Amino acid sequence: MILMTPFNLSLQVSSRVSWKFHKLSSTLTLFPWSRSFRKFNKPPASEVLTSHLEGNNYPAWTSYFVKYSYVKDDQWGKSHFNWMVKDGHNYHILRTGCYPYIKYHCTKRQYEDLTLDDLFFRLIKVLNLGIPCLAYGLSFLIYWRKYTEIVETSCGPIPIYFHYKENRGSLY
Repeated sequence: MILMTPFNLSLQVSSRVSWKFHKLSSTLTLFPWSRSFRKFNKPPASEVLTSHLEGNNYPAWTSYFVKYSYVKDDQWGKSHFNWMVKDGHNYHILRTGCYPYIKYHCTKRQYEDLTLDDLFFRLIKVLNLGIPCLAYGLSFLIYWRKYTEIVETSCGPIPIYFHYKENRGSLY
């Protein structure tokens, strides 16, 4: 039987506190996008989108995946829409939820009314019960070739993923 003295009790408390401090500090410095950090500090998906486009000097097109668990999905329900970035750059965004990711395909174009297109894409997703979207997300897990980029946001770095390495200067 262990005798609990005030000294032993304070030693246990201080070791628990130091362990929690160590875990938090290592999480924040080594793994800023880890599960325990993301629980409290997720940027909106729109901020990741804007930061990616601005950080790559407004590319003609880009296509990437971001994990649902890394962002707040503030564009939920949107499938095809315009996205205006600073300096008058407009992008047509094709967005789909493909669990466990959100897929973005962005093309720089002039502003157009995409209301009917958006409605059409949403209708297709509902009629298919989302099964092709789930299959797309799961196939990405299998065929992903480890092309990753870190996007800086107000909540810290967020990794985004690519099927293949993009040629930043290409128009297609």
